[in-house]
Amino acid sequence: MTVLIRPGDAGYDDARRVWNGMIDRRPAEIVRARSVAEVQAVVADARARGLRLAIRGGGHNVAGNGTVDDGLVLDLRAWNEVAVDADRRVVRIAPGAVLADVDRATAPVGLAVPIGVVSQTGMAGLTLGGGVGWLTRAYGLTIDNLLAAELVTANGDVVRTSADEHPELFWGIRGGGGNFGVVTSFELRAYPLAAGFFAGNLIYRRPRWGDALLAWRDWTADLPPDLTTIATFLLPPPSWGLGDEVVLLLGATWAGPDPEDGRRLLEGLADAAPPDERVIEQTAWVAWQSGADELFPKGVRAYWRNASFDALDEGLLGTIARHAGTLDWTRTGIDIHLMGGALAAVPDEATAYPNRTARFLLNIYGTWDEPDRDAERIAWVRAFHADVMPSAAQGQYVNFLGLDQDGDPRAAALAAYGPAKLRRLIALKRRYDPENVFRLNHNVDPTWVTEDLPI
Repeated sequence: MTVLIRPGDAGYDDARRVWNGMIDRRPAEIVRARSVAEVQAVVADARARGLRLAIRGGGHNVAGNGTVDDGLVLDLRAWNEVAVDADRRVVRIAPGAVLADVDRATAPVGLAVPIGVVSQTGMAGLTLGGGVGWLTRAYGLTIDNLLAAELVTANGDVVRTSADEHPELFWGIRGGGGNFGVVTSFELRAYPLAAGFFAGNLIYRRPRWGDALLAWRDWTADLPPDLTTIATFLLPPPSWGLGDEVVLLLGATWAGPDPEDGRRLLEGLADAAPPDERVIEQTAWVAWQSGADELFPKGVRAYWRNASFDALDEGLLGTIARHAGTLDWTRTGIDIHLMGGALAAVPDEATAYPNRTARFLLNIYGTWDEPDRDAERIAWVRAFHADVMPSAAQGQYVNFLGLDQDGDPRAAALAAYGPAKLRRLIALKRRYDPENVFRLNHNVDPTWVTEDLPI
């Protein structure tokens, strides 16, 4: 049963808020829906009245695309059921579910879905953009494990899409975001994951950063795909007990059958670059997945940028470390994801995800609490990003793109997807959403010309 909330109603201010506290918009209406028929009705109503329509899944999008001024918000957060078929290793996920809902459903039967790294992230947005996390090298992106999806299109049709059903649409929703409809159900492949999941962090203070980064880069050259690793700079929160200075964390997870194989690999890195501290242990998947949640509470202010790299030379690593060393506030961080493995085994043209060949993905996630520091914090992220872009490869991961992207939206989409994929996405958009009903996203506008795109 739908619930309608308007300005002045009890709970309106809470209902209109999204995760990013910098986004302060006032919708004309917020409609909470929990069925396909309700979604169809809301989409039809928005079109009939000419209202801009925002789709909110988990509501964790950094760009704030789940809300709109003076328009209509379709809020799906209460529709968050997760059904696990353990025998088939298939998980059916409703559009309002967050990562924690999925992990809590799969862990008791010894399974895991390759998803992101913050447990309160919405599954819908994560999946439609790609899905990078702690199982990426072992099992691929979240979209690589999407078996089928059901969505409501702009004209109200209910379409099931998979490799065999509407395959071009299936290509587009795997990386092209919410441009083509409201996904009301995801079917994802799950994998066995031992209760004693192996993970660890090597922790380095500033004097050891240079040696540690070079050792980590060299160590990643020939890792087996069962090992996923992320290098992280941040000023840890007091609850972590790591002091009050920026640290470098070299984190790793092991998805192989023998935890000792993972331990030996991480110990090899520790031997090459002895850490100041180390935590190498078997842990519960649910606990590991929620370990960074404290950095991303609802209402935090956020501005992010990302870039992909084919290699990390000493100059680029030095630039990253130099900017990291200027951090003096908690929650902001820098992640360098090692890509490759199962992700790179999927042909680049198989999905709309921008770049499968890059070896590394850098995410600069600026997050803070104080509104009066917005300009300063945003400038810090932009300056950092500008300094690394001369070394970057093509492609921008849309899930790590913040609000207020600079310049022309078409140019931004071209920078994200490249000309071949953007041309294909525009054609798909013209077919399924020619009026651009679903435009409050990292939008692919059906009116964009394609003739002048580079070959």
